[in-house]
Amino acid sequence: MSPETGARRRDYRIALGLVGLVAAMLQIYAHTRAFAWDEGWHLVAAQSINRGKRPYLDFCYPQTPLNAYWNAGWMRVFGDTWHTPHAVAAAMTALAVLLTGAYLLRRFPEPGWRLAAAATGICAFGLNVQVVEYGAIAQAYGLCLFLIVTAFLSTVAAVDRARPWSAGVSGFLAGVAANTSLLTAPAAPVLLVWMLVCNRAGNRWAKLGSFAAGAAVGCLPLAWLFALGPRQTIFNVLHYNLLYRQRQWEGALAHNFGEWFAWVDSPQAWMLGMLAVAGLLFIRKRSGWERAQRREFYLCAWLAVALMVHISTATPTFRRYYLLAVPFLAILACAGLYDVGSRLGSPDRPWWPVLIASLLTGACLTKVLIESRDDFAWHDVQDVAAKVKQATPPQAVLFADEPTYFVTKHVPPTGMELEDSHKLDFSPAVARELHVIPQKELDRQIKAGVFDVMEISDDDERIDKLGLRKMYAHSAKVGDYDVFWGKQGAPAKAK
Repeated sequence: MSPETGARRRDYRIALGLVGLVAAMLQIYAHTRAFAWDEGWHLVAAQSINRGKRPYLDFCYPQTPLNAYWNAGWMRVFGDTWHTPHAVAAAMTALAVLLTGAYLLRRFPEPGWRLAAAATGICAFGLNVQVVEYGAIAQAYGLCLFLIVTAFLSTVAAVDRARPWSAGVSGFLAGVAANTSLLTAPAAPVLLVWMLVCNRAGNRWAKLGSFAAGAAVGCLPLAWLFALGPRQTIFNVLHYNLLYRQRQWEGALAHNFGEWFAWVDSPQAWMLGMLAVAGLLFIRKRSGWERAQRREFYLCAWLAVALMVHISTATPTFRRYYLLAVPFLAILACAGLYDVGSRLGSPDRPWWPVLIASLLTGACLTKVLIESRDDFAWHDVQDVAAKVKQATPPQAVLFADEPTYFVTKHVPPTGMELEDSHKLDFSPAVARELHVIPQKELDRQIKAGVFDVMEISDDDERIDKLGLRKMYAHSAKVGDYDVFWGKQGAPAKAK
């Protein structure tokens, strides 16, 4: 084995070891502290699919469908518990980090900095606060990160290959990503245009057709649901997100301004953003790299910008959405750190700037995790669910939030799968077709005693308004929740 081959293998082992540490951290966090309130209805959707129901046609699910089917499949194999999708999401995020590090180790234009660039990219991506907090939950972030990074790599490979198969794979991955979350939708057109402009081998039109065919295959599940229920599918995927998502959200625009500029209070975001900008300026003005090499980094910039602009237009938007741009910003940041480190020190001694940047990134993550150690998590849901399950016979009608429905495995009444849908004030016929219960109708059902058991967050004003203390013979308080059971005049179901 030549010294060069031995050094390359050593570099790969070191990078793999770093990714292994990131993967272990993500799995530990996934099974202990990872929680987001919105993942409850994603899990209820997956549970409903495993009961034979279909998104849009049988329950309201205002997302593209693949993440729900993805979670449902893994839950069917490894168990109907939140640990299963968390473990899979953390694994997919770790794979995205691995692919990013491997790309930098193979393709970073400065050979003496390849291992340093890979280490920088792994830490900038894998230790990002938003990636850690949301890349290990049941929402679509982990899978989307893997899909868009893999689509990026397939597109980079496609421009140098005469046959169009890599272009088809890229289109398929981008299409699947968009059908997992519409937040990734800009990736497909950016990748396609870049591939056509930068193509160096083979026929552009063949690659265009292959990319389009691959994207179409990735959209087949959505097309199938559309064929079965066009009105319901269009409402859930388009109308809900464009017209109804911001309903009953006072100050949605002010909220967006806060999210757009949340990076101002994040040293980690500052460092990643500044290094990415420095890297882009360096590549354009001083790098001396070959044109093909520069174009790959420009693609990262276009992907990051397109994703962030698209995410910023959502109303409301959330800072966690921007994690989808992190892998591409991390690649650019490696070029920025190379430039800064070479200017302040020596191009042949990269480890001091890498160590400083990585320690700062890790310190920011550690601070956030320590500060959030007492936040609400799945073990708190399990405490509430245990009391609800004790009070709820199998055939009883249960009013609860989505995480409690999921943990208790109690089938939610039609229209209760998504709490946010109660803000939709539709006529009875339209509400039935779209499987939603408007808030007025829901309050009417509560007062009429439709629900045998009520689980409601700590809201004394709403409890008094609905008259729950008079309606139910028994109640218990679990954390920030009140549980009511035993309707007056009916025998008690739990002690």
